Amino acid sequence: MKTAFITGIAGQDGSYLAEYLLNLGYKVHGIIRRNSITEHQRSRLEHIGKNVSLRYGDVLDVSTIDKAIKEIRPDEVYNLAAQSHVRISYEIPQYTVQTNAIGALNVFESVRNFSPGSKIYQASSSEMFGSSVDPDGMQRESTPMHPVSPYGCSKVFAFNQLRNYRSAYSLFGSNGILFNHESPRRASNFVTAKVIKNAIRIKCYPNSGPLEMGNLDSSRDWGHSSDYVRAMHLILQHHTPDDFVVSTGETRTVRDLCRIVFELLGLNYEDHVVVNPKYFRPQELPFLCGDCSKIKQALGWKPDYSFEDLVQEMVKKYMDEMQ
Repeated sequence: MKTAFITGIAGQDGSYLAEYLLNLGYKVHGIIRRNSITEHQRSRLEHIGKNVSLRYGDVLDVSTIDKAIKEIRPDEVYNLAAQSHVRISYEIPQYTVQTNAIGALNVFESVRNFSPGSKIYQASSSEMFGSSVDPDGMQRESTPMHPVSPYGCSKVFAFNQLRNYRSAYSLFGSNGILFNHESPRRASNFVTAKVIKNAIRIKCYPNSGPLEMGNLDSSRDWGHSSDYVRAMHLILQHHTPDDFVVSTGETRTVRDLCRIVFELLGLNYEDHVVVNPKYFRPQELPFLCGDCSKIKQALGWKPDYSFEDLVQEMVKKYMDEMQ
């Protein structure tokens, strides 16, 4: 039985990954941050909670990371913990950098000191590319990184630090450069969940007011979290550590998202969506589209969900919750 240790296990990706690894026969450990709302801490893990070994901790608390790594000595470490909201990273840049950069470094250093045989997966991000796009309009492993947010900058640090540990200390460390991915477990302040939940609100309560949005013309490459955690696992099964872009290779604008969601509910988004400048980022990132040919060829991965499948699943889940 293999053992995995997941930071950020209570998040969207962490919960899908834990579920997936359990189905493969892994023993799964994870840390969650203590807060005053206990229910929220474990809500995404309720269906598998008895099968996962959880402990309180934080990637910024070196003692809890060291203790966990020393006690578990996992075969695989998945560092998913992060301040993961790009717009909010402008409001709390210091905390974002501390968590995403120094927190990741704490995990790498703990593995180096106490379990150097563990394989490390680092959750890197398409936001690292920022405004950099190759001539064919795609972003891939070789695309220069020009991040345009504190979040993107913090992820570049962790990405390069893991590459450094890989070469300097011969650790098995791999980066998954994941493009946007969503699911019914996505938090409400992310754009897909925000659009879908508010569209359902408007459908159920027509006089409840409009949906306020930021830049409707931003293009994103959206996939499903359950597809992307399969990629995470495959990346650590590769014979050598490496870095892989995980994406669908297709883009939709936020406007497309609004149109599709409202149409599914029998509504016209133009009647209900208004633009509010307060939701614009200080520096907008207009376009992200990933070339995932490397992971497809090397590891045989491909997404099972289409964008339409993803949206329909989220709409159905949120509709069921409101009934």
